[in-house]
Amino acid sequence: MISIAAQLAGMHPQTLRIYEMRGLITPKRSPKNTRLYSQEDVDRLQRIQELTTELGLNLAGVERVMELEAELVRTRRRVERLEHELERTGEAARAEIERVRRSFRQELVRYEPPASALVPVRSRRKA
Repeated sequence: MISIAAQLAGMHPQTLRIYEMRGLITPKRSPKNTRLYSQEDVDRLQRIQELTTELGLNLAGVERVMELEAELVRTRRRVERLEHELERTGEAARAEIERVRRSFRQELVRYEPPASALVPVRSRRKA
């Protein structure tokens, strides 16, 4: 409930209503339309308070910081996914290179200098 969330975050309940109107926080609602705050909501409220009191940001600045932090989280997840995909692709490429190398090894013909290539095998063994 709003009074408990406000107490946990160290804010006035009206401040939570203002943050909700600005879209900084979106609490769930009960069937009777009572605001229900999660621990994640309370953590977000504490982050907002930190940005406004310690860093002196206004609510527009807080909105921007929160957007950038969310974008950073999405970007990190994407980078992790791409790194994993790159690792899988690299493993597949290495396996394919090894397969091609083995097939070429089977097709290789030993090089013989032109002078000895025309000499019968028996004669070459004596020399």
